[in-house]
Amino acid sequence: MCGGERLKASIIIPTYQEGDYIKKTLSTLTGLNESSVEIIIVDGGSKDNTVDIARRYADKVYRLNQRGISRAKNYGAERAAGNLLIFLDADVTVPQFFMKKVYEAFQDGNVVGATCNIMPTNPRLRELIFFTFYNGLLRFLSKIKPHSRGEFIAVRREAFMAINGFNENLPCVEDHDLALRLSKLGKFIFIADLTVYETLRRMRKAGFLRTIATWLTDYLSLMLRGKPVSRIWRSIR
Repeated sequence: MCGGERLKASIIIPTYQEGDYIKKTLSTLTGLNESSVEIIIVDGGSKDNTVDIARRYADKVYRLNQRGISRAKNYGAERAAGNLLIFLDADVTVPQFFMKKVYEAFQDGNVVGATCNIMPTNPRLRELIFFTFYNGLLRFLSKIKPHSRGEFIAVRREAFMAINGFNENLPCVEDHDLALRLSKLGKFIFIADLTVYETLRRMRKAGFLRTIATWLTDYLSLMLRGKPVSRIWRSIR
């Protein structure tokens, strides 16, 4: 991997029925005032105002006839102009120094991918405790067998294409799978001094313990069987 190339980022966000969240996410990104960064939205057939909002903020907006988070991410990556691909969820917000930290992480030419701390916006106590532990675990694992949550993943485009992107046959845990495959090409790191924030809508609607149990079951299944137990990943809005 080249270490001296000038980095240009493409931020890719898959959407489906995100009218309640996408404006805040996109306004935060455009507020970074990063002229070298393009924002790409790939929508999976929203019936609400998601696409209308996206067109006011994003540089590129695409609509797919078929849903699928990995399919949407790969579609956006294929049409990205940047040599650094940043994948975010539609309900994620980032700090003002976001791009600075991401670019710094990729100054090391051996780094092919990265994730960071992911915390809930306005966390409840048990959420704060759990995600502090979970982020610490992912940071530790990054030195042994890298893993990543899908709310934020940054990848060199060259490496992403070399492994054929996200596995579209996986309905979930595609983020962990990507990190594992990328780590065979170079370093997949944890950016310890960067945190992005999510709404935590799934956990709060589906239930705290139930969500953790689903995550753990699907992850262990991926490690042991190469695929998750869950056959579909239901949208929760």
